[in-house]
Amino acid sequence: MKVDKETLQKIAHLSRLGFDPTEEEKILQDFNSVLEWIDQLQKIDTSHVDPLIHLSEEKNNFRDDNIKPSLDHHKGLQNAPKKDSDYFRVPKLLD
Repeated sequence: MKVDKETLQKIAHLSRLGFDPTEEEKILQDFNSVLEWIDQLQKIDTSHVDPLIHLSEEKNNFRDDNIKPSLDHHKGLQNAPKKDSDYFRVPKLLD
């Protein structure tokens, strides 16, 4: 499958892509080379290959979910550089 300049411009318009007209030929070559590569992949006989659910045989080793006491409010504020009663004070970012 080959893509011409008119089709490339339609695709660019539908994708809301803007590019310099001087780059159009390079983009067209790249687009066509990707399509040629896809055509090559479609020609490969995969009838004897089982479909994969996972790409590797590795298993995840999950850690045990242990309940531990969390940091209480007052200890959390203990080392805060600036605090206001029960809250952290942070610099204002937005006007």
